Amino acid sequence: MKNSLLRGVLMAVAAVVFLGVLRFKPWQSRNQESVPQTVSNTAQSPASGAREELAVGFLPVTCHLTCPVTDFATRTSASTRFASMRFTDFPTVVESMKGGKLDASFMIAPLAMKIREQGVPVRIVYLGHRDGSTVMVRKDLAVKSLRDLRGKTFAIPSKYSNQNLVIHKLMERQGVKPNEIDFVEMPPPDMPGALAAKAIDAYFVGEPHAAKAELDGSGKVLYHAKDIWPQFISCVLVVTEKLIQEKPAVVRDLVRGIAESGAWAEKNRTQAATVAAPYFRQKEKLLRYVLTTPKNRVSYAMLTPNDKELGEIQDMGLKLGVLTKKVPMSEMVDREFIPQNIQAASITAPTSKE
Repeated sequence: MKNSLLRGVLMAVAAVVFLGVLRFKPWQSRNQESVPQTVSNTAQSPASGAREELAVGFLPVTCHLTCPVTDFATRTSASTRFASMRFTDFPTVVESMKGGKLDASFMIAPLAMKIREQGVPVRIVYLGHRDGSTVMVRKDLAVKSLRDLRGKTFAIPSKYSNQNLVIHKLMERQGVKPNEIDFVEMPPPDMPGALAAKAIDAYFVGEPHAAKAELDGSGKVLYHAKDIWPQFISCVLVVTEKLIQEKPAVVRDLVRGIAESGAWAEKNRTQAATVAAPYFRQKEKLLRYVLTTPKNRVSYAMLTPNDKELGEIQDMGLKLGVLTKKVPMSEMVDREFIPQNIQAASITAPTSKE
C-alpha cells in the first residue's frame, strides 16, 4: 500500500517537472539576437491574404533615413511590410547578413564592396542618400585644415567607410602623410560623447552625429562632405542574391518604397524628422536641424547607383588597401529593381511633439 502511494507521488512530481521543462523550452538559445516577433528576417510567403514581411537593417544616421520612413509608410499600406531593424555598428550588420539573419540592409559602400569581394552574395540595388556627412573638430582647437590635425586622434565609422577613403584623399591633397593622424574606428552614436570628453579630437561621420556636437557646443564643423566631394555617397542599400532569386517582387517593392520615401523626405524635411526621430532614438529637433540647416546638408535625390561613381570608390579603396580585388560592377550592382518613374510616397506624418 505504501509502495503504491509512493509510486503515485513520484509519478505526479515527474509529470510536473516534465511540464515545466516543456514550458521553458531550454533547447532554445536565450542569447539569440532579438528580432521583432511580427517581422521575419527573410520575406515570408503570404498565407490567407497576409502581406509579405521583411526586416531591413539600418543605423541611426540620416544616410539611412529612408529605411525608417519606409517602415512607417508600410505599416498600413497594401504592399509588402518593411520593418526597420536598428543597429549601432556595421560589423554586427555584416555578421547578421553572413549568418542568414538579415537579407536587406543599408551599409557603407566600401564595406558592401569588401564583403562582395570576400564572396558574400550581396548586390547593391540603390543608394541611401547624397552628402549628409560632416567632419567635426573640438571647438577648443584652432583647426582650419587637416594639416592642423597632425598628431591628433580622428574617429571614423570603419576603415571600410567612404569617410575613411575621402579623408585620406583630402590628406593627400593637403600634404598630410597617412601616419601623421591617428585614426580610430568608433560606432557613430559614440562619437559626439567622445569628442565632448576630449577622448578624440575630430571625427567624420554621417548625420545627425555631427550636428549633435555642433548644437551642444563641444564641436565645430571643419568640412561638410559636399565641400570635399560634391554629391558624396556614404551608404548603399544591399540585398542578398538569395532574396533576389526567391523573392524578386519583394526586392522590387523594397527599392520602390525606399525611392518613394526618399522623394517624400526631400520635399517634406520637417515631417521626415518627426517620422524618423523615434526610430533613431534622437530628438526631433536635432534631426530637423540636420535636414534643414542648410537644406542641402543631405539629399535624397539622384539615388540610382552608377558605375563611374562606384568605380571611383572602389579605386580609392584599392589604393588605400582596404579592398584587394577589382570586382566588376556587373557582379556588384543590380539596377533591375529601380522604378523608371519615382513619385513621392503618400505619407501623413504624426504631429510633432517638439
